[in-house]
Amino acid sequence: MSGAPQPDRFGFLHIDLNSFFASVEQQLHPEYRNRPVAVVPTMADTTCCIAASYEAKALGIKTGTQVGEAKQRCPEIVLIEGNHTEYAKYSKAIAEAVELCCPVAHTPSIDEMVCELMGREQEPPRARRIALDIKQSIYKNVGEALRCSIGMAPNRYLAKIASDMQKPDGLIGLLPSQLPRAIAHLELRDLPGVGARTEVRLNNKGITTMEQLLALDRNGMHKLWDSVWGDRLFHWLRGDDTGDDGAPVPSGIQKSLGHSHIMAPEFRTDAGAWAVANKLLHKAAMRLRMEKFYTGSMAVTIRYQLTRQQAEQMKSKRHFSGIKHSGWGMEARFRECQDTLTLLEVLRGIWARRPQGEAFQKPFFVGVTLRDLIPENEHQDELFPDPNNRTQLSATMDKLNLKYGHTTLHFAGMLPARESAPTRIAFTQIPVQYGVDYM
Repeated sequence: MSGAPQPDRFGFLHIDLNSFFASVEQQLHPEYRNRPVAVVPTMADTTCCIAASYEAKALGIKTGTQVGEAKQRCPEIVLIEGNHTEYAKYSKAIAEAVELCCPVAHTPSIDEMVCELMGREQEPPRARRIALDIKQSIYKNVGEALRCSIGMAPNRYLAKIASDMQKPDGLIGLLPSQLPRAIAHLELRDLPGVGARTEVRLNNKGITTMEQLLALDRNGMHKLWDSVWGDRLFHWLRGDDTGDDGAPVPSGIQKSLGHSHIMAPEFRTDAGAWAVANKLLHKAAMRLRMEKFYTGSMAVTIRYQLTRQQAEQMKSKRHFSGIKHSGWGMEARFRECQDTLTLLEVLRGIWARRPQGEAFQKPFFVGVTLRDLIPENEHQDELFPDPNNRTQLSATMDKLNLKYGHTTLHFAGMLPARESAPTRIAFTQIPVQYGVDYM
């Protein structure tokens, strides 16, 4: 594959929206432009920034920086609680703006899009013109505060690498004739799929620089990863196309769905956690029905904040927010269902078995996941219908919640948390609109 010279053409454009969440806030609020801005999951010093504007990044504040530390670095920083609905709307609007210039072939995450170039579009001058048109289309049709970096390359893997090489507002092309020397100066962590653990593993095998990695032949790359991933990476880094280009491999039907939440300080009580768990289940159950699944298993996870003394006395972990904590989780299996009332009964049963004691008094994280999903068309109806019409009740609630918002009609248990636990954006999750809400 990599033996024959390749024509100097670009096969893909990778569009990476710069500081997307923070940029959306600066677009919505002109008064925040040219100021350090950080988007946070909740207003608490112990949580972490999930996005930072470039003005904040210049001060050393980035994704993962603890809010308390961000305030110390920049007392005047603007902190904004993330707005799931607005980010979803802007992601959709940007995709439409890109489509005016070139079809979007793949959307890896809420702030990334990939365009596949065809025919003469692959010629470098034309590809560059398309990339510049995309930038202008976003600026003109969506907002002047929104910028993107675009990478051009013969395959998707290299296009993503190129999109990270110049930020903000960058435009970098990697042509086959320039490879692999054009990426020899990068760090190993600059490669998609190489995180902290993988880097340590590579270092332990004697690979500490990109030059050393690129010096390996195909067999050496295979041995390094001990899998076909090494063979694919060998070709990708040289501009070849292995046929999947790093795209996620479908694993069959969806296996689970759920929601989790880091709670605001006022909800870090047993009652508050229960109310939040109710709301998370309410959203998950509604999604379950909208996506036409039944479930046969529920997993609940709770993390408890520890005092320094408790952390020293027992084995504890450190959450990404910096909180030292202990964790607990339980999974329960049951006859497959999709109605909220039955699922609430399961949740109550799990909740009753949560740990007790001094180390479990301050929950700060709750997660509810529905597993063992079964498509509706594979579900076998019960021989005797439900006398309480629970399925019909859930369907009626869904109709009202789709029309007026997903918390319009709900069970009393989630009332204290009705306005808490907003849906969080996961960078790798593309939000879906159900009625008037995004989830």
